[in-house]
Amino acid sequence: MSESLTLASVVAARQAIGILASRSPVMRSEALSARVLHDILLKLETIQPTGAFKIRGAANALARRARELRISGVVCASTGNHGRAVAHAARQLGIQATICLSALVTDTKVKAIEALGAGIRRIGRSQDEAMAEVARIVAEEGMVEVPPFDDPAIIAGQGTIGLELMEDCPALDTIVVPLSGGGLASGIALAAKAIKPSLRVIGVSMVRGAAMQASLARGCVVEVEEKPSLADSLGGGIGAANEWTFDLCRRLLDDVVLLSEAEIYRGMAHLLREDRIVAEGAAAVGAAALLAGKIVLRGPTALIVSGRNVDMDQLIGVATGKPVRLGGEEVVG
Repeated sequence: MSESLTLASVVAARQAIGILASRSPVMRSEALSARVLHDILLKLETIQPTGAFKIRGAANALARRARELRISGVVCASTGNHGRAVAHAARQLGIQATICLSALVTDTKVKAIEALGAGIRRIGRSQDEAMAEVARIVAEEGMVEVPPFDDPAIIAGQGTIGLELMEDCPALDTIVVPLSGGGLASGIALAAKAIKPSLRVIGVSMVRGAAMQASLARGCVVEVEEKPSLADSLGGGIGAANEWTFDLCRRLLDDVVLLSEAEIYRGMAHLLREDRIVAEGAAAVGAAALLAGKIVLRGPTALIVSGRNVDMDQLIGVATGKPVRLGGEEVVG
């Protein structure tokens, strides 16, 4: 299946998303570079119109089929950022959108999606339950699903980040990518390694509920328990019928690193205090992995700072060094 998804797919996606997504800048982190004695470059997807990289995949998926989707409408399940991206792209293209969200999605992200005019359905306590509601809507209401990650159009759209990095930073040795369902990691790895096969791509996730890492370790798709995390955007399963991202991640990722909640907290705090970058927990995992000494560097390294859509109370807690509540416990760096 994945043989039909190529660098040409990513190049075509860049043309399709041009009016909806921005080319994001690369910034050198002076603090991290000095700490690890290698050039550390931050790819700032925080500047996207929806605050996260997800707009790239959503824009590619919708723009290519806009005419038919204006008739059917679209639906998706999301931990927040994908839903916001689909809602934004749909509004720009005149398409009706419905977003299914579990109870774990923060109110901040729900309100942001509502503000874009999409319909909201809160269902269950996990991403898997939200995805089951999507399947029901597709079957009973005739809407077209926009998958959050396991779809060639989504993967190609996210892969445009890898294309940009190779153009802007051809000397890169390693790209460190937040890892959840694998759309971002597999898309970047597909594009970047097609251009520079010697490049390393390392995925980073949280200890709590890292579905892709658990599946890669087992050699097949497995379910994991979804728990509250500072990196809430990395939550959710990869789908029992996964067709694309599991295979791509298995073939193209060089390593996967897992982080504790305290390590993620420190990553968020470091980006905020040292680089003045507001990053949600999922976006700070690259910095967190370097600070924790969990990646051995060999040369210039890019960290994908994937989004800024953090709960404000959480951000204030991290900024002031105070404990942040996750479910029934508190986390501090």
